[in-house]
Amino acid sequence: MERALLVTVRFHEGRYHGAGGWPPAPARLFQALVAGAAQGGTVLDAARDSLDWLERLPPPTVTAPRGTPGQRYTGFVPNNDLDAALSGKNASDISDAVATVRVGKAIHPILFDASDPLLYCWSFSGDDAQAAALCELAEHLYQCGRGIDMAWANATVLDADQARKRISEHGGILYQPSPGGGAGSTLLCPQPGTRQSLAARFEGTRTRFRSGGSNRKPVRVFVQPAKPLLASVPYNAPPRRLIFALHGAEARGSFTPWRLSEAAALVAAVRDQAAGRLCDTIPSRADDIERCLVGRGATDTDKAARVRIVPLPSIGHPHADMTIRRLAVYVPQTCPLRADDVAWAFAQTAWADADGVILAELQSVDDDAMAERYECSGRCWRSVTPLALSTARRRRIDPARKRDEAKDGAERAREETRAVNAVRQALRHAEVGLSLTSVQVQREPFDGHGERAETFATGTRFAKEALWHASLTFAAPLDGPLLLGDGRYLGLGLMRPVDPMPGVLQFTIRAGLTGDANPALGARAARRAMLARMQTVLPRGQSVPRYVSGHEDDGRPARSSVHRHVAVVPDLPRRRLLFVAPNLLQRSGLEWREIAGDHARLEHALEGMNVLRAGRAGRLALAPAALEADNDPLFAPSQIWESITDYRVTRHRRRLTDEEALTVDVVAELARIGWPESSNLEILSVRRGPQGGLSGRLRLEFAAAQAGPLLIGSTLHKGGGLFANAI
Repeated sequence: MERALLVTVRFHEGRYHGAGGWPPAPARLFQALVAGAAQGGTVLDAARDSLDWLERLPPPTVTAPRGTPGQRYTGFVPNNDLDAALSGKNASDISDAVATVRVGKAIHPILFDASDPLLYCWSFSGDDAQAAALCELAEHLYQCGRGIDMAWANATVLDADQARKRISEHGGILYQPSPGGGAGSTLLCPQPGTRQSLAARFEGTRTRFRSGGSNRKPVRVFVQPAKPLLASVPYNAPPRRLIFALHGAEARGSFTPWRLSEAAALVAAVRDQAAGRLCDTIPSRADDIERCLVGRGATDTDKAARVRIVPLPSIGHPHADMTIRRLAVYVPQTCPLRADDVAWAFAQTAWADADGVILAELQSVDDDAMAERYECSGRCWRSVTPLALSTARRRRIDPARKRDEAKDGAERAREETRAVNAVRQALRHAEVGLSLTSVQVQREPFDGHGERAETFATGTRFAKEALWHASLTFAAPLDGPLLLGDGRYLGLGLMRPVDPMPGVLQFTIRAGLTGDANPALGARAARRAMLARMQTVLPRGQSVPRYVSGHEDDGRPARSSVHRHVAVVPDLPRRRLLFVAPNLLQRSGLEWREIAGDHARLEHALEGMNVLRAGRAGRLALAPAALEADNDPLFAPSQIWESITDYRVTRHRRRLTDEEALTVDVVAELARIGWPESSNLEILSVRRGPQGGLSGRLRLEFAAAQAGPLLIGSTLHKGGGLFANAI
C-alpha cells in the first residue's frame, strides 16, 4: 500500500531569506534535517540510515503559502577569507582587518503568512520504520534557509489518501515534480549520495585554509570545499482543471458539437456569460474578474493568474471529426478567483434562441480522457487551431487579381521565415524554455478533418493573413496543454502532441559525417554513448538495465527468442541515428506498456546529446528530430524491402551453399519476428568475413504491403540487417 511521509515546516516570521526563490527547495529541508540531526560534527548511525533512505525516494510534492517578493537590500558581511586576514593580528587590529574583507551580498526576502505552514510530502511503499525515525529527526529542526530563518517542523506517516486530503485542505499553492519540463521552476532535491556530500563539504569547510608555499615564504591557501550532490528537478504548480461538455437542453446525455473554425467565438461567448454571472454575484471582485477572466486591463504580471478556456476538439482516432464537444477551464492556483466560483459560473452557461428556448448548455463532467490527449508529453506538437501571429502577416491578394498579384517563391519564403520567427517569439511569451529543433508553418491543416487557417478569422479581432498552422519539434519532451500566439486565451493556437511511432528516438546528423562512414562504427559509438549517458542518470552503484545494455544483472548477454533491449540503428543514407524499442522489432511477445517506463528513462538520458565522436565515421553533430512514420522509408508500408546494411546470419549451417544458407536463415528470421514468408527473395550480394562469418544483402517481396521497421540478423542491435522500402 502506498504511504506518505508528510513534513510540516513552520517559520517564526513571515519572511524567508534563503537563495533559490520560493518555495524553499526540498534540498533546503534535507540540509536542515541533517543539521538538526548532527551532534557536533557527526551524525548518529540511526539518523544516517534514515536520511539515506529519504534521499533515495522520488522528489516530493511541496505545498506553500503564496509568497510575494519583499524589498531587496544589500548586507555587508565578512568574506570567506576572514580567517586568513586575522592570522597574526592583535585584538586591536581585528576591526580593521574585518573592514578590509567585507563584501556586499544582495538579499531579497519573500513575504508570506507565517500562520500557514509548508508541506513536503514524500511517497513510499513498504515498512514505516525509516519514516518513523525521520519523524523523530524532524523534531530537531531549528532553521531552514539562512541563519535568520528560524523554523520548526514535525512529520507524520499517513496513507496516500490522507496525505492528499491534508494537502487539499491547506489552501496554498501545490508544486509537483514535472519530468516533462515546461513553464515552471526548478528546485534542488536530494539524491543518493547527498548526505555524504554534505558531510564532505562540512569537513572541507573546516579545513579550507591550508599552509602552502616554501619554508622561507609560507602562505595561507584557500581551498573551496566541494559542492553538495543535488539534483535539479523541474516543478510546476498545476492549475485546477474543470471539464464541461456541450449538451442539448433536452437530451442531456447527447453532445451538441460545435464547429472547429468557430472555436474563438465559442470561447468568447462562454467567457462573457461566466464573467457577467460572477460580476452580478460578487461585484466586489469585478476588477479581478475583468483582469483574470476576461483579460481587460491585464498586464504581463497577470499572465500567471489568468483563467484559460480551452476548446477540446475530438481527436485520437482516424475518423474523429475534430468538432468541439468539450471545454477545459484551467484556474491557476495564483488566480484571485476561487476555482469553485469559476466552476459554478461556467456550469450556468447556456444558449437560447430568439424566443428564449434553451438550445444548449454547459454541463460539468468528470470525463477527462479528451483533455489528457492534449496534456500528455511529446517532442512534436502540431496545431489544431491556428496560431495568431500579428507580426507575421501574409500579403493579402485581391481575389479579382489573383494572377497579377501572385506571389513568387522568394516572397513566400520570406513570409514563412517571419512566421517561424514569430513562433519562436510566441514560445517565449508562453514561457516555454525548451529549444526548438524544427518549425514548419503553413495555412493548410495537418489533420485530415482540420480546417484552413483563414477560416478561423471570422468573428475575431485577428486578420486571416496573421493565422498560421504550425508543427514544432523540441529538443526534449514537453508537457501540455500548449497554446501559443496572440489568441491563446481565445482557444487559438491549440497544439496537440504527435507521436506517430512510440518507441523510436531519432537524431539528425547535421554535420561531421565522413563520406565512407561505416554503419557498424557509428552504431558502436552510439551504443557506448548511450550506455555512458544512462549510467550518469542512475543512482550511484546501480548497473545499467538490460533494456539498454542487453546484458543480464550477472553480466551475461541477454539471450531470448524475444527482443528485450533497444536497437541502435544508424541510417547513414538519410543522415540520421535511431534508437528503436524492442517491441517494434517483432510483432508479438512484447507489449509497449511493458517497456514504456524503460524507454522514457532512456529518452531522459539521451536529452542534450548533440555530439557523437564516432572515430573514422566522423565527429557527428546531432539534433533530435520527429519521425514522420507515414512517409518514412524505414517505417511506411511497402511490398518490397531492400537491404541498407549487411544481413549477417544467426546460425552457421553446413552442407549448404552460401546463397542457400543465407536464404534459409532469412526465412527463419522472418518467421521468428512474425512477418509473412517472402513471395520472392532475391540475394543481391554475399560476403564471407575474415573469420568465416556469412553476410549479404537481399531484396524481399511480399504478397501484401508490410509496415516497418525490418531489422533482422545477428547484428540487428548494432546497425546490421536494416531494410528500407524499395519503392
